[in-house]
Amino acid sequence: MSRVAGSNEDLAAPTTFGPLLQPTFRSIWLATQVSSLGWLMQTVAISWLMATISTSDLMVALVQASSNLPAFVLSVFAGALADNFSRRRVMFAGRCLMVIASAMLTASVALGFVSPWMILGFSFLIASGGALNDPAWQASVGDIVDRRDVPAAVTLLSVGFNTVRTVGPALGGIVVASFGLMAAFAVTTLTYFVPLATIWRCKWKVRSSPLPRESMRTAIYDGLRFTAMSSEIKAAIARGTLFGLASIAILALLPVVVRDQLGGGPLAYGALMAGFGTGAVFAGLSNSLFRRSLSQERLMRLSCVACAACSLSLALTTSIGVAAIALALGGAGWVTAWSGVGVSVQLASPRWVVGRTISIYYALIDGGIALGSWVWGTVAENHSLTWALEGSAGALLIVAAAGVLFPLRERRDSEPDPLEEFDAPAVSLNLKPRSGPIVVKIEYLIAERNLEAFLDLMRQRRHVHSRVGARNWTLQRNLQKPMHWTETFRTPTWTDYLRLNHRLTEVDKELDERVFQLHAAETPPQMTLSIERPTSSARKPEHSAFRHPRH
Repeated sequence: MSRVAGSNEDLAAPTTFGPLLQPTFRSIWLATQVSSLGWLMQTVAISWLMATISTSDLMVALVQASSNLPAFVLSVFAGALADNFSRRRVMFAGRCLMVIASAMLTASVALGFVSPWMILGFSFLIASGGALNDPAWQASVGDIVDRRDVPAAVTLLSVGFNTVRTVGPALGGIVVASFGLMAAFAVTTLTYFVPLATIWRCKWKVRSSPLPRESMRTAIYDGLRFTAMSSEIKAAIARGTLFGLASIAILALLPVVVRDQLGGGPLAYGALMAGFGTGAVFAGLSNSLFRRSLSQERLMRLSCVACAACSLSLALTTSIGVAAIALALGGAGWVTAWSGVGVSVQLASPRWVVGRTISIYYALIDGGIALGSWVWGTVAENHSLTWALEGSAGALLIVAAAGVLFPLRERRDSEPDPLEEFDAPAVSLNLKPRSGPIVVKIEYLIAERNLEAFLDLMRQRRHVHSRVGARNWTLQRNLQKPMHWTETFRTPTWTDYLRLNHRLTEVDKELDERVFQLHAAETPPQMTLSIERPTSSARKPEHSAFRHPRH
């Protein structure tokens, strides 16, 4: 059910199928494909059930909204869970929720207790389980496989899902047409047990942190802060959100197109969804070839144009054959677009925050998809199906043009992981993990000839430290002694100060050394550590300020 797709060509091409040699990854990946097959069958069954019991185009379109809205609501919380607790347990909890909700839906259909809002409710619960599972699974990839295989593993997640997409909807249509809705829902529930059992059986080592677990509030804040300070992630999320909002009309309104415009049934709907999946698989397997000759931004624009052509064709045709060809083109554009934005987020995220950046990505793009489902369903309901699909095509062309403002940037290597090697400075006070706020001051002597180089490096240093937890970062110049400069920042607690230094990478350390080389003194820059104490409360003598030389 993951949409993160593709990979960086230079990294992934030599080892595309390498991650499958890892037993744990292979087992969970295969189990996920079984579950995805069931989910696609269930999507067909739910959409067709809604189309048969409700005459409202909006209610049919809201099936897509209900399956994407949980990611918008829960993903940020789920990402913080994935980065602070056992990712395996978070995955297991998400899969349990999917099994329970699917079983309840099956029982309701069997007993004949169904209504449009009940269908949407169960769809929401099943998707909530996926919203818990997906960030933890995506973040676990780097724990399970070697670092060099991470881009290839991300590619396999998409290739696997889109391969299943070619048969899942068609199989769902056959099951619904031949055996009824009850059979489709029952089979889906059984497929959800497969990854649940696999996760229970498989265990993998995770590098543990010597620091206490972050609070949920701090973890979410740090994830949001890192994302906000990464231009690559922001551009990917912006384009992904707009693309999802504009393109979801293809999938959200397809049941209505089949029912009202093409005059088909569930078998035709499943076959057309298979056409969409076929195009997606072709694009996924050809992804590396495309990247050799085209930039990611150009691929994104072509994807938007392909989906626009698909939407426009669906608005104008009454032929199932033409619709199938159009959907194959749309599927190719769909997976190519998610390939670019998804891998951009993965490769721009270090391990300590990857669960949260992925979850924020999911939250916003699924929010865009949910909003788009409602928008295009409302347009179809109040105006016409043709207007909705033509409007989607026009919006996709605007998304293509939005590359001027939010271009997808190329990344030729993975974000380096934190060194996680830091010797805490000795202090004269008995600090507790939650003691704080901590104030860090570093004093420099900078000659006038090095001033421009110093300021340029300090701009980079501010960005580096702020995205790993530094707050209220400032740079001050002494008015009486112009050569004296003071860098100041704060962390909420002593543990946050230690965590900040554990998150710095080798590249960040090299930046520090370049700054220190401009220091015009034989001794290193002087660092002062202090703890703030409000004057309105009683001061404890052991919590006074302390100083320590540069570590």
